[in-house]
Amino acid sequence: MTDSADTPSFRLAYVPGVTPAKWARIWAERLPDTRLVLLQTSPAEAESLLREGAADAAFVRLPVDRAVFSAIPLYTETTVVVVPKDHVITAAEEVTLDDLADEVVLHPLDDVVGWEQPPGEPAFERPATTEDAIELVAANIGVLVVPQSLARLHHRRDLTYRTLVDAPQSEVALSWPQDATTDLVEDFIGIVRGRTVNSTRGRAPQTPAAEQKKDERRKPQPGGAPRRGTAAGARGRSGGTKSGGGTKGGGSRRGTGGGKPRRRS
Repeated sequence: MTDSADTPSFRLAYVPGVTPAKWARIWAERLPDTRLVLLQTSPAEAESLLREGAADAAFVRLPVDRAVFSAIPLYTETTVVVVPKDHVITAAEEVTLDDLADEVVLHPLDDVVGWEQPPGEPAFERPATTEDAIELVAANIGVLVVPQSLARLHHRRDLTYRTLVDAPQSEVALSWPQDATTDLVEDFIGIVRGRTVNSTRGRAPQTPAAEQKKDERRKPQPGGAPRRGTAAGARGRSGGTKSGGGTKGGGSRRGTGGGKPRRRS
């Protein structure tokens, strides 16, 4: 993909809670001539960007439509409950769903935990966004269950959170359209998977120059004797010299005929 100035670019969308800085830095080091364009988007809009070709790949929360998109799961997030700092829940380091039975649990329309019915008592109405729900928590209207990254993203001094050990969890993945697996997509997959800069996985197979040289060395040289035979001959000659016994070169003083030595007069 190129921008209006014909400069190659790669457009990467990401949903709230995902921090692409590490991968963006590696991209800049490995592909300095291809600009990485970061597009922050909502979970609901991430798939639309990919379908419409407005993004080349995206960090999304699973599930995605596997009939249309490829996806590489990256990590699973811890689920937490966000509460006011003086809430009774803060007395424990971890809580369970049963601990929320008497609480008003807010269920925003952009919820990413993925349950149909949260635990506890439902709120009078559903907040439009997670950010709106955070404001309601601060106003002591209820509590909110979210992935830990979203609790950190919407951090407030008057709020805190605790791990919810038995709640559903959100899984983050790299996704892209199956019919648009370009070389740049493969390059980014390699970065996300931790491949080295010299790795050729994902690209069309190519024979490195070093491998070509190895192949050439394996080919027999015309008119040349095998090295193994030469080595064997050398060992044979070495053995014959040792078997002569006596002084150095003694075998040559006996002559070639094998007869008795002449008696000196």
